[in-house]
Amino acid sequence: MELSCSRCHQTVQDGYCYCPSCGLPQFVYSAENSADAGQRERWGEAVRDANTVDWNSAMRSTLPLAIPAGILCSMFSPVSIFGLLLMGAAAAWVVALYVRSHRPAWIPVGAGARIGLVTGVVGGWTAAAVSGLSLYAMRFWLHQGSVFDDFWQGLVNQQQAQGAAVSADVQTLAAVKALMISPEGRAGLVLFAIAFLMVTLVLFAIAGGALGARMLTRTRRQGN
Repeated sequence: MELSCSRCHQTVQDGYCYCPSCGLPQFVYSAENSADAGQRERWGEAVRDANTVDWNSAMRSTLPLAIPAGILCSMFSPVSIFGLLLMGAAAAWVVALYVRSHRPAWIPVGAGARIGLVTGVVGGWTAAAVSGLSLYAMRFWLHQGSVFDDFWQGLVNQQQAQGAAVSADVQTLAAVKALMISPEGRAGLVLFAIAFLMVTLVLFAIAGGALGARMLTRTRRQGN
């Protein structure tokens, strides 16, 4: 027998105490004594909105995964090419650990997305900090600033060649080249790249947390 949630009107299967979509507690009634006893036992486990996240428990799972994921997602990490997928997987893993350790009745997609948001913020700030420290160490500690300068000069020349190929204005190209070569221009573009990396990691973490909650809900449905 299937019922409909009074809040979101999504289908709630018979015996479920919470709506799998919005987390609203559901009134469950069974005429059989054994089933009634089982329902009373399940209601005694947790009587709270499943959308509410216990952040103390969630953060214990977030920090050990988000910080290493942020380090691996930094700009100069050898596996940074897979950074977005790593952050999404880390957020989904955090949701799974939260469900296992805290044992809530349900994790709706919205709650998973919020856990993913926090995971992405922690991982994004970690990636930004590691990227900035790597640049600083490369230039001032390892004295490899010329390597970065040569790479940047090659990138600027490549952009100039592409602009000339499409017959762009010569004065505009010269102005853009001067801006990109200047210390201010390089600093601004690097900061923009780091900020873009942070925002992208947060978005992928939100998607990973929501997807993890969705998959766990589907697994719970199949198990029941």
